[in-house]
Amino acid sequence: MASVICRRSQRLILNFGDTVAAHVRSMASEVGGVVPKQELREFVKRCMMTVGSKRDHAESLAELLVAADYRGHFSHGLNRLDMYINDVKTGITVSDKEPSLEKQTAATALIDGNNVLGPVVGKLAMDTAIHKAQTAGVGWVTCKGSNHFGIAGWYSMRAAEKGLLGMAFTNTSPLVFPTRAKQPILGTNPISLAAPANDGDSFVLDMATSTAALGKIELHDRKNIPIPNGWGANSEGKETNEPAEVLNGGGQLPLGGSELTGGYKGYGLAMMVEIFCGILGGAAYGPNVRKWRTSDEIANLGHCFVAIDPEAFAPGFRDRMSDLMSICRGLEPISGETEVLVAGDPERQHMAKCDAAGGIPYHPNQIKFANDIAEKLSIAPMKLKS
Repeated sequence: MASVICRRSQRLILNFGDTVAAHVRSMASEVGGVVPKQELREFVKRCMMTVGSKRDHAESLAELLVAADYRGHFSHGLNRLDMYINDVKTGITVSDKEPSLEKQTAATALIDGNNVLGPVVGKLAMDTAIHKAQTAGVGWVTCKGSNHFGIAGWYSMRAAEKGLLGMAFTNTSPLVFPTRAKQPILGTNPISLAAPANDGDSFVLDMATSTAALGKIELHDRKNIPIPNGWGANSEGKETNEPAEVLNGGGQLPLGGSELTGGYKGYGLAMMVEIFCGILGGAAYGPNVRKWRTSDEIANLGHCFVAIDPEAFAPGFRDRMSDLMSICRGLEPISGETEVLVAGDPERQHMAKCDAAGGIPYHPNQIKFANDIAEKLSIAPMKLKS
């Protein structure tokens, strides 16, 4: 079985690889430049240390932002850098403290982020959950007093790399309309699950409980292109295709969009995340979380991290995980599509494109965005791949 799965995975990669070179050639006319991963990492560190972040805090953030863009989640990579810079620069996020362990049992813990950068808090919390799962079979850790922590998948994958199932959740600023409501009071509240399979393969789900992440709407606005149906609503709660209307007085729709198309399910999932994070962890929740892009009060976000040792349950987890993914990938695709993917495959494909290009390709507006940051901070800009 393992050899069959391995050949199936290799075939998936090879089939995709046949188109990588052509795609990379076409990217030259679509992007403003390609930035090597190490160059992006150093640029983020320069930015954050210039405004006062500790080196190790800046390194954690840089690692996360590079991972986001490398995996194709551009809404949560370089696109978010100015937010982290402003939060530290204004002092609304502190850089002179460390997260602390408030209480724990053999399988659980509560961590106070003490208002430092979210990736610093999340990294400690996920590693704590991993340690507990390795000793107790399960680790469940909640956090309070934190800040925006980036892509949830960065944390769940830390557990999968250790052979564990990993889950990560966070609440966010109130941006999403509950079904039937005219006021957005819930966050995009993402969910991630990473599960290891054979031969380095894995299932990596990383999704918002809104139809789309806010960063994607921001990118559409920055590129002056409309958003798809079901992504957001205007200040009257009416669905719109104009990203500016969503960002200026409007809000996002829960996963599924309107009630007619199942948006109440996304609403329920967002509430579940809020329970795990804000309610269970004692952080701010719902409308009590500070508004997006404001810095007049601390965020006090809540996170939740779970690690599970599959060996504490039925044997053969990796084999079954590989088998299920192989079954899905082997299904006949619909007309117009070439393959059926599982969660994590699109990211692996994007990473292959980046590797072939020698770095991460960015839209011209994103390059300008980074250059403007460098100019404001009087630091060296990112160097593009020649």
